[in-house]
Amino acid sequence: MTKEEFDQTAKLPVIIILDNIRSLSNVGAFFRSADAFRIQELYLCGITACPPHREIHKTALGADETVCWKYFETTKEACEELKANGYKIFAVEQIEGSVMLQDFEFTENSAYILGNEVEGVSEEALPYCNGAIELPQAGTKHSINVSVCAGIVMWKAFEHIFLSNK
Repeated sequence: MTKEEFDQTAKLPVIIILDNIRSLSNVGAFFRSADAFRIQELYLCGITACPPHREIHKTALGADETVCWKYFETTKEACEELKANGYKIFAVEQIEGSVMLQDFEFTENSAYILGNEVEGVSEEALPYCNGAIELPQAGTKHSINVSVCAGIVMWKAFEHIFLSNK
């Protein structure tokens, strides 16, 4: 698909919020996965770097030129805009009350916050969340790379919303 065709193709009505992501490679990977699953838009917040940037482009493989994105000075601002537009927001975080990914029902007009590689989803963002999703894990670590996690969440949203409607 060309960039022009991609621009005209229907997008998955899901927004992914990058809450202070520090690694440029991770940011590029977010763009690449968002392109693969036709995510509506990425919201880049706080210290998250924005295109154009050589390191983002290197990992994104050009998806930084196809995926729509918007920058917000704070994650709070991004959440306020989404709430005003009727979106439900979910943190992807291991917190009390989180729902395991396999039990979560993805819906249209929803947004998913993925947090900083060290700190996770910021405290300022959590009050805006309608809930939280947690990825089940069976290894010795209780964390997974944020861009890998985002790819899994985007796939599940794509599967539930897009593929189930075919």
